[in-house]
Amino acid sequence: MQHSPGFLKVVNEVRPRIREVSLEDARRRLEANAKALLIDVREDGEWVAGHALQAIHLGRGILERDIESTIPDPDTECILYCGGGYRSALAAEVAQRMGYKNVASLIGGYKALAAAGWPTTT
Repeated sequence: MQHSPGFLKVVNEVRPRIREVSLEDARRRLEANAKALLIDVREDGEWVAGHALQAIHLGRGILERDIESTIPDPDTECILYCGGGYRSALAAEVAQRMGYKNVASLIGGYKALAAAGWPTTT
């Protein structure tokens, strides 16, 4: 997907303020911490078309509204993914601003998950 320059500018501005994790690091973190969450922040249609098997859905459009009721503990380890790692970077920054302390964005997003053969479902 070709992203607009303004969108890429905003993403690049937040990247120094968030943590990004590789697919392998995400896998290790999820295996090591049974309470860690893999969170799909894509749109509803993207989620329905396919998502990581253990993911929960908290779309980018409602993240700010619903994160506190969905994930009440701000210390919960949260690994966010979108299609390619851009929207999840923005979502990670917002979650941090809302007080979530252990948030990361998955580098490569769902495309990386699917290419690596990560278990998915529809």
